[in-house]
Amino acid sequence: MSAEERRGSVIRAAMSEFAHGGYHGTSTEAIARRVGVSQPYLFRLFPNKQAIFLAAALLCVDTTRQAMADAAKGVPQDEKLDAMAAAYQKLLQDDPEKLLMQMQTYVAVAAAEAAGDHEFGKAVRERWQELWDTVHIELGADVDETTEFLAYGMLINTLVSLGFPADHRNWEGFDVGRPG
Repeated sequence: MSAEERRGSVIRAAMSEFAHGGYHGTSTEAIARRVGVSQPYLFRLFPNKQAIFLAAALLCVDTTRQAMADAAKGVPQDEKLDAMAAAYQKLLQDDPEKLLMQMQTYVAVAAAEAAGDHEFGKAVRERWQELWDTVHIELGADVDETTEFLAYGMLINTLVSLGFPADHRNWEGFDVGRPG
């Protein structure tokens, strides 16, 4: 396996580990063990734990952005919103760790910002802006419509994180007191 392929394996393993343990609750040892490499090798691929987390976070945002772009491709304008919403729901259903990683990313960036580290979140904010731009352009919407679409996505993130089903069509009659 080439170094680049191994790097991709590390990022995918890190996404899984960070999704469940968060930034502070995940050790680089656990990531290395999952990939089957030594910690020193891990640090030949990445300078530090923060760089590993950032690579996983950016992959998560990039995957979401690409899913939105792919869903909108070749779809009539008036059907793009539904196509992108369905693609996002499918992403959540097929790979729930991406949702968990998204949530962990927001927590880690907020903690870094609160501690005065504004660089850590810079790349995440830039990628999130690319996600915004992709959705906005594909929808052909105004700022309010794009905001509403993405806000609805954040609501879905929160509800699914709390145990509600990813498919909003299943929310009707759902007993909020007994998730899952």
